[in-house]
Amino acid sequence: MHLCALTLASLPADIHTPVYDRRRHAPGVVHLGLGAFHRAHQAMVFDQLLADGDTRWGIHGVGMTRPDLVNHLRAQDGLYAVRVADGQGVKWQVPGALWRTSVATTERHDVLQAIAAPSTRWVTLTVTEKGYTPALAQLLLDGLRLRQQADLPGITIASCDNLQGNGHKLQALLKAQISTHDITAQDAGMLRWLDAHCAFPCSMVDRIVPAATPEVLAAASQALGLRDDAALSTEGFWEWVIEDRLADPLDAALLQSAGVRVTPDVHSYEEAKLRMLNGSHTAMALMGAVTGRPFIASCIGEPHIRSFVHRLMGQEVAPHLSRSDWADYRDALITRFGNPYLKHSVHQIATDSSQKIPQRWPPSVLGQIAQGASFEHHALAAAVFVRYTLGVDEPGQAYALNDPQATNLMTMGAAQRTAPAACVRAVLAREDLWGSALPHNAAWIARVTHWHQHVLQHGVDHAVQQLVEA
Repeated sequence: MHLCALTLASLPADIHTPVYDRRRHAPGVVHLGLGAFHRAHQAMVFDQLLADGDTRWGIHGVGMTRPDLVNHLRAQDGLYAVRVADGQGVKWQVPGALWRTSVATTERHDVLQAIAAPSTRWVTLTVTEKGYTPALAQLLLDGLRLRQQADLPGITIASCDNLQGNGHKLQALLKAQISTHDITAQDAGMLRWLDAHCAFPCSMVDRIVPAATPEVLAAASQALGLRDDAALSTEGFWEWVIEDRLADPLDAALLQSAGVRVTPDVHSYEEAKLRMLNGSHTAMALMGAVTGRPFIASCIGEPHIRSFVHRLMGQEVAPHLSRSDWADYRDALITRFGNPYLKHSVHQIATDSSQKIPQRWPPSVLGQIAQGASFEHHALAAAVFVRYTLGVDEPGQAYALNDPQATNLMTMGAAQRTAPAACVRAVLAREDLWGSALPHNAAWIARVTHWHQHVLQHGVDHAVQQLVEA
């Protein structure tokens, strides 16, 4: 039997389940990007608010392109189990905040009606850096235009992803979409309505949520005594920092009651997460992919890689952060990366590296250069990225680059066997990866070239060991 509304009462008593009515009320949140992260992060925050008696936080979840996930969730009445596991132990929870589902590509009308529903107060998004497209903007605008025409209140539209300044960028994207053609009086009215009635807060979200695996599904089946095709595993730690810029200012206190940090200063948390967590995640993922280690935990479990990550964050990233508790944050990250329950695939994290590296590494490198300080750890990470573009690990196993630039990167990367220095220069010349300054910095190019040569001749592990022992 499957997990669903009818079988919920049969779950073991130690599994936390929703006790609120999931059928009588209309959803108050539309979420775009119904992946693992949202279901183990915001959905669990909203589940807490619902459990506290506020019925306005049920979710209409929208899969942007994946009907398979939506079909699994529909078959289970929007229910799924989450294993929360860390050094304190393991517990299972079934959040109940997901009340309705749609697929944007095939059920667009339903998504627009959900955005325009009188009960809707929030739209949240987790669509990744590359998801901020004109198509996304048009989907939102079409739904918001229906709200405006029905004379409904404005809403909070909260980006919950790794894009820095995400709320500001989403708002700018929507305005640019309106302005791509000759603006009519109706368009001008829409722009005024957006500014006056809708809020686009920036936010920083942090929780490690690996993609579901057969091991997690099997563990869920054993814990529940039921089949669950949408089960997830995550860590105990989570953080959500959101800008105090909400359509309903009273929502701030509600979110804080559930553990969310509401603040006018999201930037300091954003930059710390992007450069410390995400930046070191990318470095480890590339190292793991090249050395044949499957998971982040198997990378950080190696003393030389753990030392590399500790020094990368402490020596090259932290000096340019405004988050005051960065040392505690760094130490917590090291512990979190080693969580044995989080089988976080290095190839999953290495996905879209060409879109992620520009935000995660160059700001720290430029900060070090400005201070005349060492950037060796980032140079080695960049060298490993170049080596990664070969598409084959050191044991000889081929892998695919899951990246929008995959073809271009592998074409460039293939040259490193015969002309490694020229290959490095070609990759480092790309301003879309490194910004406008680093491609012209001779010291940066020289150090990446040095480490790339070392990696090709002696391997990633030897290069890391030499750096941390220096």
